[in-house]
Amino acid sequence: MAQSRRVERVASLIRREVSELMIGGIKDDRVNQGMVSVTSVEVAGDLQHCKIFVSIYGSEEDRAQAMAGLGSASAYVKGELGRRLKMRRTPEVVFVLDRGIEKGTSVLGLLNRLEGERQTKGEPAEASEF
Repeated sequence: MAQSRRVERVASLIRREVSELMIGGIKDDRVNQGMVSVTSVEVAGDLQHCKIFVSIYGSEEDRAQAMAGLGSASAYVKGELGRRLKMRRTPEVVFVLDRGIEKGTSVLGLLNRLEGERQTKGEPAEASEF
C-alpha cells in the first residue's frame, strides 16, 4: 500500500516538474512549435521507468516534430528531474503521444453534427441530455 502511494507521489512530482520544463526549460524549437501539455505520468513500481503522456495541439506534422524534439530532450529531462527531485536513482524517461483529448474532440464534433441533422429534420431530441 505504501509502495503504491510512493509511486503515485513520484508520478505527481514528475508531472509537475515536466510541465514546468515544457514552459521554460526545453529549448528545442520543435517542442515549442505546437502546444504541448502533460496529460499523465506512469511510473513503474520499481521507479526505474517513467512514461510521460503528452497531448500536442496542432497538425500531424507539428505532432511528429514535437515528439521528435521530446525524444531528443529526454536525457535533459531525466537530468533535470534528478536534480530537482533529488532521487537516489532517476527513472528512464519515455514520452508517449496521448490522443485521448483529440479522440474526445472528434466524438463531440460527431455528436454535435448528428444533433444538428436531427434538428433540421425536425426529429424530437429524446436522448440529448447527457
